[in-house]
Amino acid sequence: MTDIPDSANDTDRWLLEIFEEVTKAVLEALDSVAERSSLGERPGQYRIDLAADAAAIEILHSNRLTTLSEESGITSPDNAIDDITIVIDPIDGSTNAAHGIPWYATSICAVGADGTRVALVSNLANGDTYRAINALGAWKNGKRLTTSSCSTFAESIVGLSGFPGKYLGWSQYRALGAASLDICLVAEGVLDCYGSVGLAHLGVWDYIAGKLICEEAGGCMRDTDGSNIVALDHTTRHAIIAAANPMLLDQFYDRINTNSTTG
Repeated sequence: MTDIPDSANDTDRWLLEIFEEVTKAVLEALDSVAERSSLGERPGQYRIDLAADAAAIEILHSNRLTTLSEESGITSPDNAIDDITIVIDPIDGSTNAAHGIPWYATSICAVGADGTRVALVSNLANGDTYRAINALGAWKNGKRLTTSSCSTFAESIVGLSGFPGKYLGWSQYRALGAASLDICLVAEGVLDCYGSVGLAHLGVWDYIAGKLICEEAGGCMRDTDGSNIVALDHTTRHAIIAAANPMLLDQFYDRINTNSTTG
């Protein structure tokens, strides 16, 4: 991990090493499922989700880490380490994975008593990997990330999950299908904004790793109703927006607010 600065502490380095191991195990689990489009146990779930979750949880629990996963909820091993919870979506964008669209990822974030501390999002289709450490920065494949300089919503390229009901005034938009990776595109300046809009609401595992990566690159994120988006809850869903800078975030928020009140 050549992109990790010397100032990173041993625990954060250790966590990122475990996250790398988890990503490799998820890839192996994907390869073990003969038919990726086979459904799982609930609507929207695939067999690959279950296989990936089992592989990831085994590694995390063996390292005494409590986990909050989309697929298995909150689980904790015996003698779990205090004050660290690993929030994971083993395959974010599993519908993309099931249909051969190369935009899906393992998304992992360690949350401590003081909030998010380290994060990793790895595109399982091509190996591109984003990492961040709280207060130290964010990187993609060893290159430091910086958000775009766009400050006018009318000039922005926006990533969307869901549909806002009408045109909000952006320059262009994209709907790519994997929230964690979409938010990382904001972090690297490819997209200017990202939002889950309309009826689309996300679980914390969808966005929390991307949140740290985006913020460490200079971006920002919020819930459109102002609630705490770092809450470790398996049932709550959030409509989140992210942007390259606070000015752009405010403009995006205002557009969504106006749209929701005027129809």
